Amino acid sequence: MTHAAYEIIGAERETRWLLTCDHASNAVPAEIHGGSLGLPDEDMSRHIAYDVGAAGVTRALAQRLGATAVLGTFSRLVIDPNRGEDDPTLVMRLYDGSIIPGNRHADSDEVERRLETYHRPYHAAIARMAARRPDTVIVPIHSFTRQLRGRRPRPWHVTVLHAGEGPLAPALLAELGKHDELCVGENEPYPGHLFGDTVDRHALRTGRLNALIEIRNDLIADHEGQIAWADRLAPALERALAATDI
Repeated sequence: MTHAAYEIIGAERETRWLLTCDHASNAVPAEIHGGSLGLPDEDMSRHIAYDVGAAGVTRALAQRLGATAVLGTFSRLVIDPNRGEDDPTLVMRLYDGSIIPGNRHADSDEVERRLETYHRPYHAAIARMAARRPDTVIVPIHSFTRQLRGRRPRPWHVTVLHAGEGPLAPALLAELGKHDELCVGENEPYPGHLFGDTVDRHALRTGRLNALIEIRNDLIADHEGQIAWADRLAPALERALAATDI
């Protein structure tokens, strides 16, 4: 049986909110090298394989917002759903100091097979859920590591990424900025727009309100942290959306 490419939470909910979690899982489907990319468990539990804690936040946040959520069910090292199909980092061979043995000989035919089996079905599910309403709001949930190998520590607790279009991200930044205890970043530690990524495909090209949320993964590594951040983000998102008056 082929590994399902996505999980949908709350498909039946009548809601504007559509959460996505591209890097929810570190699973390697059995049909790929017997379920292993040749990396030790230590690497498969790191940020290179998935966004630590993001799935738990997404699930809890979907419950609090009454939102629909689409979660990827395969490791970003299998193929990265938050990349365009022609992006050179779509299938990584080296990531943050770790060589990915199972991707070393992934040729164009293998990449196409992974696109067809995992990447495209995942995006088709998002497109299907987003198309249910004309006023869908896209909110991807990600996490980032506190420090890449050989780099400086990242100071932010949470960041909001955006492409400079639409009012939701600025409104959300303003809401999060009300928490004096938080170090809030804007378009950190990554740029706000990557051609072909989830926001580009499902929000920018379709004119939907959007804001991508990145949470530092040490803050959401356990269930308690995930619930705390869902509790913080849900009212902030609701107030931010109300502030857009759209």
